[in-house]
Amino acid sequence: MADDLAGEKYTAAVITVSDRASAGEREDGSGPVLAALLEARGYEVVYTRVVPDERDVIARVLTDCAASDVALVLTTGGTGFSPRDVTPEATASVCERMAPGIPEAMRAASMAITPRACLSREAAGIRGCTLIVNLPGSPKAARENIEAVIEPIAHGLRILRGGTADCAADDHPR
Repeated sequence: MADDLAGEKYTAAVITVSDRASAGEREDGSGPVLAALLEARGYEVVYTRVVPDERDVIARVLTDCAASDVALVLTTGGTGFSPRDVTPEATASVCERMAPGIPEAMRAASMAITPRACLSREAAGIRGCTLIVNLPGSPKAARENIEAVIEPIAHGLRILRGGTADCAADDHPR
């Protein structure tokens, strides 16, 4: 597995958005999968939480993570068409700048797996020096989506957090 962080150690948080998991009616499957993937890639997962599909609650947790200087926040769940799926709206409400290329790349990669990927409404954006990325709620889809963008995310974090990044590296064609 590639060393995505090139010796840098960034903090991360994983927020699972699910009414049923937050009520204890089902186990959180995606959060632990994402936390393990991040740790394997060199991130220090400093915070995990399960919250209900409530826009204000989601926004508050995202804001708190950014205020705590977490570098990367991944959310899982709440990105579909259900009336309760409000994670992208909560994310957009707290971000100062959006990063539309991240969800575009995830949807493009997912379309190779399922045509239903076009129904996903993930968002990504920046609050301060924190990158927030929404992912689908299923463990399989969450893993597939983050794996499609984890390398460019590491590059973006180096830039966002003030590090140096070699944009003209030979192994990364433009």
